[in-house]
Amino acid sequence: MPSQMEHTMETMMFTFHTFAGDKGYLTKEDLRVLMEKEFPGFWENQKDPLAVDKIMKDQDQCRDGRVGFQSFFSLIAGLTIACNDYFVVHMKQKGQK
Repeated sequence: MPSQMEHTMETMMFTFHTFAGDKGYLTKEDLRVLMEKEFPGFWENQKDPLAVDKIMKDQDQCRDGRVGFQSFFSLIAGLTIACNDYFVVHMKQKGQK
């Protein structure tokens, strides 16, 4: 039986390939759909209409309109770090840490 971390890794890989399809990379439209479906809370609170353009620019290292798995993983890691930072600050404010 896989551990929770192994399951998380599998989910990350499966999610990327679900949205990337057979081509093996995400386009800007793929990234937009992924963000809308997999991060609805983030997306609903997003005030910047150019958010996907900015994310795409940051993650498209080769400037070819493609986001590969490594860049996708970096994006998810960055979002996770930001969420953790918020969580830690929030817990300190509540006196729970």
